[in-house]
Amino acid sequence: MHPTDDPRALLRHLYEAAVQRALPLHNMAAHLPPPPDRARAGRTLVLGAGKAAGAMAQAVEALWPRDAPISGLVVTRYGHTPPRPPGVPERIEIVEAAHPVPDAAGVAAATRILGLTQGLTEEDLVLCLISGGGSALLTLPCEGLTLEDKQRINRALLESGADIAQMNTVRKHLSRIKGGRLAAACAPARVLTLAISDVPGDDPSVIASGPTVADGSTCADTLEILDRYAIAVPPAVREGLQSGALETPKPGDPRLARCVTHLIATPQQSLEAAAAAARALGWRAYILSDEIEGESREVGKVHAAIARSTALGRSCFEAPCVILSGGETTVTVRPPAAGQPRGRGGRAGEFCMGLAQALAGHPRIWGLAADTDGIDGVEDNAGAFVTPDTLARASALGLKLADHLARNDAYGFFEPLGDLLVTGPTHTNVNDFRAVLVR
Repeated sequence: MHPTDDPRALLRHLYEAAVQRALPLHNMAAHLPPPPDRARAGRTLVLGAGKAAGAMAQAVEALWPRDAPISGLVVTRYGHTPPRPPGVPERIEIVEAAHPVPDAAGVAAATRILGLTQGLTEEDLVLCLISGGGSALLTLPCEGLTLEDKQRINRALLESGADIAQMNTVRKHLSRIKGGRLAAACAPARVLTLAISDVPGDDPSVIASGPTVADGSTCADTLEILDRYAIAVPPAVREGLQSGALETPKPGDPRLARCVTHLIATPQQSLEAAAAAARALGWRAYILSDEIEGESREVGKVHAAIARSTALGRSCFEAPCVILSGGETTVTVRPPAAGQPRGRGGRAGEFCMGLAQALAGHPRIWGLAADTDGIDGVEDNAGAFVTPDTLARASALGLKLADHLARNDAYGFFEPLGDLLVTGPTHTNVNDFRAVLVR
């Protein structure tokens, strides 16, 4: 069936266009430097972390001159190492660890990565491959903090409703490798960071908690965030924050003088690719923004209001059309009622529940929200579809949307309907993708 004949197929086609635009191999060649001068004994070391780190490492291996030495280590999420392309020799080690809550494998990987920076000289080049998810994967707790403490704090942040910048401010200051510390350890080598942005505004210091980027946030900011969300830290860590002992490298730090960052893929670029794909099929396409944040279900309701207004001819968008957006919404996790199971799902599914509730079965509107890494939260789906008959089909199965919203159970709502989008890991990550189709 042609995508224009089936709204769901069209929405999936647009998602796939967005993901394709963000794949590392399609974007890296223009940003790779020449190898160091071998006559001066310069070497190339590759370090990295994130959900796209495995694919980024393989892209470097495919593009780097075969006769130029290169080695290194990157860490990616479990199950996110892509199949090795035929004919591409393995020169960079890829290991896996847990996300979004860190584990011992992440600590081991971060320890090894930091250790590889020892003995670097000004003749050496360090390629840092950074993508979303690196904050959890590149875990090396600060002094006074255990892995168990880090896990508890990370879970609390994820469930608090804090935005990504707030979460990563805390992560930077409770780490020995994030917030510019990895770059500082690489000095005096030249450091080129190639990053795939998964954050609103594309701030390199926020992507994966900016391990190679100077940090403008402070210990005082960290304390304010911890206090706002009532997240406890060990007394020694609080003292380190209060005294400034846990401060990160700041702009102007001489250790970061030879560090440069290039963004090789961004949310806006992927939204533009989806818009181009829609227009190629004869649909009008509008991009709301690549920086949308806020509570997922409420963002879903706002998108529903825009779509309904468009269907009535009362907005600046002209139907039939596709309305696209990106960014990073949040979910404040509600405790389940007594006797109720804990909900399952992520930001995309939560958005779709809010969208479906507000659309109330509108006959001319369909929607899709999905994470571009292929995983919504910690489940096996990328996201979910909303159709004009979503609520009617749910009612026929005895599913009450309000009950699922109350316990953040998007997976439990959309899975029985057959409305989950399941792609598997995509090996990239430019965060949220949302498309609302108005016929």
